[in-house]
Amino acid sequence: MTGVDHVIDFPNHCRSYDPTRRAVRFWGHDSAIEASFFIGEDALKRIQPDARPDASGFLNAFDCNRDLICAAAAKIYVRGSRGSYDLVAAHF
Repeated sequence: MTGVDHVIDFPNHCRSYDPTRRAVRFWGHDSAIEASFFIGEDALKRIQPDARPDASGFLNAFDCNRDLICAAAAKIYVRGSRGSYDLVAAHF
């Protein structure tokens, strides 16, 4: 659950594809706290069914749906609870 005290922003547009996790990794910031987020291939396919099933295709799907993905990430973020968060198809 997020609240006024637990606001996370996504000012850094860097993202990368992690083939080991089969996910796109991106980062959010809550003041000086940085949190890593991963959105899996299944979630990206749910958001953009026509995404090419390769790193370039998944990065493109992320870029085209960045606002939706960041909004979902903000909903699951809890300050100080962990260093990384996984977004799955059920979040969309």
